[in-house]
Parts: sequence; C-alpha cells; structure tokens
Amino acid sequence: MKKMLTLVLALILALTVVGACAEKQVLTVVTWDATTTPYLVAQEAAFEAKYPDVDLQYIDVASQDYAIKVGTMLSGGDTSDVVMIKEARDIINWQAAGYAAPMTDFIAADGFDVSGYVGTEVNYAVDGVQYALPFRSDFWVLFYNKDLFDAAGVAYPTNDMTWDQYAELAKTMTKDGVYGTHYHTWLSAVANWAVCDGVNTLADREYSDLAYFYNLYQGLEDAGACMAYNELKASGLHYSAAFANGNVAMMPMGYWYVSTLIGYNKEGTCNFNWGITAVPHADGVAAGSSFGNLTGAMINEKSANKELAWKYVSWLCGEEGAAATAATGTRPAWVSENVASTMSAVEGFPTDDASKAALIPSYVGMEWPVVDKLSEIQTVVNEEHSLIMTREIDVEDGIEEMNERVAELFE
Repeated sequence: MKKMLTLVLALILALTVVGACAEKQVLTVVTWDATTTPYLVAQEAAFEAKYPDVDLQYIDVASQDYAIKVGTMLSGGDTSDVVMIKEARDIINWQAAGYAAPMTDFIAADGFDVSGYVGTEVNYAVDGVQYALPFRSDFWVLFYNKDLFDAAGVAYPTNDMTWDQYAELAKTMTKDGVYGTHYHTWLSAVANWAVCDGVNTLADREYSDLAYFYNLYQGLEDAGACMAYNELKASGLHYSAAFANGNVAMMPMGYWYVSTLIGYNKEGTCNFNWGITAVPHADGVAAGSSFGNLTGAMINEKSANKELAWKYVSWLCGEEGAAATAATGTRPAWVSENVASTMSAVEGFPTDDASKAALIPSYVGMEWPVVDKLSEIQTVVNEEHSLIMTREIDVEDGIEEMNERVAELFE
C-alpha cells in the first residue's frame, strides 16, 4: 500500500511538472546569429531566469541580407512576436509597411523612462510615435596608450578635452617614432564629430560644419602627428593593428574595439597598458557627447502576444537587459552607473576611474540618420571625403561639392 501511495504521489508530481511546462508562454524573437552571438545567449538566459513562465525562442535569420529576408517574412504575414532591428532604416521601412506595432501607449502605461538612451531612442520614432527601442549602441570613444604617456611624462587625455586640446596633445606626443594619434580612413573617424552637437547630421544637405574637422586632421597630418591618408590607403593597414603596434598614443574609434584589445592583451598580440576617455568635444558641445549606431527591437503588428512582447522589449532595452548585455563586454544602449560598473568589471577592461567614466556618455547621435535618398547621400559625401583626404580638392571646395551634389539629389 505504501509503495502504491509513493507511485501515485510521484505520478501526481510528474503531471504537475508537465502541466507547469505546458503552461509556459512562448515568445518568438526574430534575430540573426542567435547561437554564436554571446549577448543573445546571455539575454535569453537572464530573461528566462527573470520570467521562468516564458519560453523565449529565437528565430535565426542569416545575417547577410537580414533586412530583405525579414521584410519578406513580414510581408508574408509572419506572426513572430518581436523582431530585432539591425539597421535604423529597417524600422522606418517596416513601420511604413504596417509591420511595426506602436509602443508609445505601452511606454506611457508603464511609465517607462527613456532618458537612459541619452537621445538615441528618437531614431526609432516616426512622427513622435515610438516603434522600437534600442538595446545596443556602439558609440565612439578615444583610446590611448598609457605606457607611451608615462614614458613621455605627459598627463593622460581626459573626459573633458576639446578638439584643439587634443590636437596639441597629439603634437606633444609625436616624437621618437611615436605618432600622437591615428585616424582610420573612414569619414566617421575624421569628420563625423560634427554630429555630436545634436543639431547637425550627415544628411542635412549642409556640410560646412565638417570643415573644422578636416582642417584639424590635415594640420595633424602636416605635423607628422598621424600617418598620412595616402600611406594608409596604399598599405591597407587596419586601425586595430595600427594601435596594437604600440607606437600610437591616441586613436578615436568605436567602442567595439575594446573587446579586440582585451583579446589582444590576452593572446599577447599587444602587451601595453591602455585606457579610454570620451572623445574630445567642440566648443559649446557638452563633454561626453559622441555618435554611434544602434541595434534595437520592435513588436510585430501581427503578434498575438503584444503584452508579453512588450514585457520582453522593455526588459531587454532597460536596465536589467542592459546588464546582461554588458556582462558579455557588449555596449548596451542604456546608459547608467550600474551598466558602467558591469562593463568595467569585464576581465581586461582598464581599472582606472576615467575609463569607467567614459562609459557614461552625455549624448549619442546617429552616425547616419534615416532620411530619404540616404544611400545616394552617403555615396556623394564619401566620394568627396576621399578627394579631400587625398588633397585632390581642398577642404572648402570639397564642402561646396558636397552641398551642391546632395542638393541636386532633391531637385
């Protein structure tokens, strides 16, 4: 009898467990590289730990031509709950097609505070209505070689340094085979700093604000404080190797380079001490202002689980999701002291307070805003950028060409 009672109790327990599992809500999230991207793995584990009654399931779409493939899915009536946004233009296109559910009412009902995005959330809004939220933002910082500064007896860069001060510091550090700074060949590395003021963009059809940064660069190139653009183009030297060589004092670059440097130190590719600060700022622009790109999440208009989808999106894009993302060394869009503490605790990250403080930007602008004829504008601006950098055209004439050629696109 006792044995029979034990079997009955075991059966009841098993049925209870099965019933509990069966009651789990399934949440489907469309993304790319789901099994090989550390932050996606960490986000899934953390969310399901927070909400054990939810079974989060990624729908893995190949990263190549992701927007095209997902657009085809959505146009075919796909009912996935959440779709991750790879490029900002995707949310604009998908909203226009009716695929994105508005989030503004959810945000208002929950009193969800968007201030942690330091301005980036507006890039996912259309006519004042929020259609997605960002969860990742690789903004730019200034990397520097501590050992070179120590050897020269020069104070480190700071989180509140103007571009003029940066230029003088670069010249001071240029000696004995050391370059004071390094610029990669991209437009973003040389002149895109104009968008950090929260007013100018690279698509506003007026480019005089870029002239200061081109002239600053050319002055540093003439002083031998950085490698010449033509030399870099001819050699194909990548920025990651240029800084890792150990003879570059400073380099503005996207935050993603942090994980590369940590890896280089671990494997012995480079063996010097380094740190980061906020990128320099123009006069009248707040210290800590930067620019970058976003990765976000939207709710599918055809989802039958919009409340659950919002629960996930608000978690993913808020403080808790940011902590899970930051724990993998990836820069979340959410900005806070807690997130900065998590990121700075990653093994290999610089231990100084200034580097941690650089993780708290005051403003992050978009490298390229989403506007009509964006690809055509990018082509024009990048073509003129190359001509300015090779000095086939002077700065003033190059800016004038940008203005005229972009204006012609809208005639």
